[in-house]
Amino acid sequence: MTGAERLLAACRSRPVDATPVWFMRQSGGSLPAYRALRERHSVMAIARTPALAAEVALEAQRALGTDGAVLFADIMLPVSAMGLALDLTPAGPIIERPIRSAADIDRLRDVDIAADLGFVLESVRQVRAGVDHAAAVIGLAGGPFTVAAYCIEGGPSRDQLTARRFAIAEPAAWSRLMDRITDVTCAYVTAQVGAGAQVIQLFDSWAGVLAPTDYEAWAAPWSRRILRAVRATGTPTIHFVAWGANLLETLALDADVVSIDSAQPFGAARDRLGLTAAQGNLDPARISADIATRRAALAGLLEANAGRLGHIVNTGHAVPADTPTTRLAELVAMVHEQTATAATQTKGAYR
Repeated sequence: MTGAERLLAACRSRPVDATPVWFMRQSGGSLPAYRALRERHSVMAIARTPALAAEVALEAQRALGTDGAVLFADIMLPVSAMGLALDLTPAGPIIERPIRSAADIDRLRDVDIAADLGFVLESVRQVRAGVDHAAAVIGLAGGPFTVAAYCIEGGPSRDQLTARRFAIAEPAAWSRLMDRITDVTCAYVTAQVGAGAQVIQLFDSWAGVLAPTDYEAWAAPWSRRILRAVRATGTPTIHFVAWGANLLETLALDADVVSIDSAQPFGAARDRLGLTAAQGNLDPARISADIATRRAALAGLLEANAGRLGHIVNTGHAVPADTPTTRLAELVAMVHEQTATAATQTKGAYR
């Protein structure tokens, strides 16, 4: 199988010749080509220049040998198109004037995906052309709760307290903001599919701070709209929520794959997900360690998966930017070598 075939089959819980693998935040990081680009360009400049963004994504896939080539983009790019001043910093996205009222939401501008985010679509086209069948092209978008939280908090937050207070105090305004973000995101991800993305991952990174009842009230309806929009195109979806153990069954309702963070026992998470495919969940702290530690981490993960279909090896959280490229490439080779037997790929059921 080609890398693209392998990843797409796993997304649909079908048999594969070896377990596919890719890494969240594999594009960029410690790659020499990316470091050279960063000496001359900001993160925003690279993301907004299709040739550069595609080069970063393709260099990463080729250097690591992964089965997925993930788009080099930031989940907050649509927010910039909506009229909020955005700066992408090493600490995370920063909003110059955060949303704090209904009037602030009313000032958001309408988005023309082709005109305002066409550079992302061109990046997708260039990555698809450059990667050929070696890997599946993974498009991405921010989950609506996470995007809204950044817009309200103004930057990274441990608990999204300001955003949660806003949702409680201004429920109508919260719903309107989520509708605006979701409308743009649905159009954005389906346009990525049209440009050549073969998988879409929805990064709702901060939704794990929510209790299940709050997730249902403040996030789930809008996330489901996005996932359903992608699935209507026939394209598989991956749903990622960090620290989301309390939300697993809900996350699986409209996603083909649920990405499991490193704080959860992988086997128990798979049991809870039933026939839904699972991604993860190597600890990012272990993947840059010595070879024995990496082998043990991978062996534990594969044992926990117990040969079930629909497994994509990935980290449970984004790869740290200083992780040596050679360690990641070695890990990819280990995954393919250790799972390349029919016996480990036949358990489970089809969807």
